[in-house]
Amino acid sequence: MSAADRPMGHWIQAFLEAQAAELDAATNTQLAYGRDLKDFADWLGGRQLHFATASQDDVEGYLIHCEAQGLARSTRARRLSAIKQIYRFAFEEGWREQNPAIRIAGPGREKRLPKTLEVDEVDRLLAAAGSTSDPLRNTCLMELLYATGMRVTELVSLPVSAARGDPRMLLVRGKGGKERMVPLSDGAREATADWLLARDADEDIARMSGRPPSRFLFPSRSKAGHLTRHRFFTLIKEIAVLAGVSPDKVTPHTLRHAFATHLLAGGADLRSIQTLLGHADVGTTEIYTHVLDQRLKDLVLMHHPLVKDGGTS
Repeated sequence: MSAADRPMGHWIQAFLEAQAAELDAATNTQLAYGRDLKDFADWLGGRQLHFATASQDDVEGYLIHCEAQGLARSTRARRLSAIKQIYRFAFEEGWREQNPAIRIAGPGREKRLPKTLEVDEVDRLLAAAGSTSDPLRNTCLMELLYATGMRVTELVSLPVSAARGDPRMLLVRGKGGKERMVPLSDGAREATADWLLARDADEDIARMSGRPPSRFLFPSRSKAGHLTRHRFFTLIKEIAVLAGVSPDKVTPHTLRHAFATHLLAGGADLRSIQTLLGHADVGTTEIYTHVLDQRLKDLVLMHHPLVKDGGTS
């Protein structure tokens, strides 16, 4: 069967399977690539085109179509990345003699500063977690998130084995299956130890009822077997209300940003923060320097005597 005779859905499926097998690509990454490539395939199909026959002009035409739809630059950049990768895969498989997207420059990403939280706001959130309906679990979740800067998926899917034995360091499995070690604060260690006692007691009761034990630190009856990202997202909003912090400011990702920003403000170097966050490229971490730069500017504007007197320097 020639490459042009293979349905585009087959191209996508074969590409995603190769990504999963060779690169151990994260499930969310695979889903995003699948959606992006299906949209490209639908666009090509509507013009009687195929992955096997599309030219550079066709790929550029699709990107112009995406821009006309009002898609964000980051979304367009991701779609181009997916297209380049499937064509690289097709070249390696002998389905294409060249990559029609290889010379196309991406639209770039908007350099929006990440939202973050003040230290006192984080303190209030940590305290409020203890006033919820499940105080030990929720305090553990919040303490771990702020102490490590984990992504929300990394946090909710933590295996319970990672937290056994009062560890000083936590092994985290991140994007693409890459593992990293993150240190735990005293508060996070204490909250984890308290939650483990309560969690294990609940597990013992469940076991007597015939339910198999959970391998997750934060078990639930969800299909995944652990607390879901969606549930934690709503939970953190509830905690924000209790803490008197605007829920619009608080997401799991803002706690990750706060972790990085507060470390940088405290004197940590970018390379260390890059390692702790699990960023593949230090360029991704550098955005936090802009947050700190803005804070320093605000500090000068608020406290410098010449500014207060209306003078200039």
